[in-house]
Amino acid sequence: MRFATVEFEAVERPAVIDGVDVVLLPEGWSDLASVIEGGQPAIDSIRTALPELRRVLIDEVRLVAPIRRFRRDILCTGWNYWDHFYESKGKREGQDVDPPSQPTFFGKAPGTAIGPYDDIAYDPNLSRQWDYEAEVAVVIGWRGRSIPEEKALDHVWGYTLANDVSLRDVQRAHGGQWLKGKSIDQTMPLGPWIVTPDELGDPQNVRLECLVNGELRQSASTAEMAFSIARLISELSFGMTLYPGDVLLTGTPSGIGNARDPQLFLQDGDEVVVRAEAIGELCNHVTRAPLAEPS
Repeated sequence: MRFATVEFEAVERPAVIDGVDVVLLPEGWSDLASVIEGGQPAIDSIRTALPELRRVLIDEVRLVAPIRRFRRDILCTGWNYWDHFYESKGKREGQDVDPPSQPTFFGKAPGTAIGPYDDIAYDPNLSRQWDYEAEVAVVIGWRGRSIPEEKALDHVWGYTLANDVSLRDVQRAHGGQWLKGKSIDQTMPLGPWIVTPDELGDPQNVRLECLVNGELRQSASTAEMAFSIARLISELSFGMTLYPGDVLLTGTPSGIGNARDPQLFLQDGDEVVVRAEAIGELCNHVTRAPLAEPS
């Protein structure tokens, strides 16, 4: 199944995508986060009710970020494709490190999340180094702490796509940690929907791509990850409870703008596409916004 959040008749509703149809879930489900929190009984009841629920064409709705209510920061993974780690060697402005022996985790503010076709906010007064990062994102469905690696995928509710837009100079200006440079408002496309594990199949066999203005910049299989999705979940949950609705970005492959020669950063008007045939596609335009102005 493919679960989404849509805006229909000026109201946001959780929904199921069925081909060109959008099946609107009953008003008892306030948002997709409530469906996720409902666990397997929620999925089973929705699956049973689908034939009787209202259907509209996908052209009649606006897809927004599938998850709009976050329990905490978006969880992220850095340096999880070796090619990406090594492509930036010597280009981290004095902040190079040895190859990690364990996954590298960091947080990202929920206010970054935008829909699959929304504009990516851009303000050169904040930074001149806006970069793209195509990623597969995992949505946790079942609570757990210190989850064994062999059981980690049992805690996954579904998979979606994200573009972890990063301001490289800001990222390095605050002690070398990444929170600030990756937490700018309205900069992380998420979606277009969440694909359940039974529909996706093997999450370590997904081809992930990023195109900027039609030029292929990133292309890799999730099989190339330094640490598998199961390993990420197990390591992250060690001593730390994961909750239904938590979103975990699993890292980006090589091809980022910062590592190219010459460097290729995003500019006002650029079109950025992140896609995976097994999941869907994000298509967003970089658009000038007054992020540096007080609000």
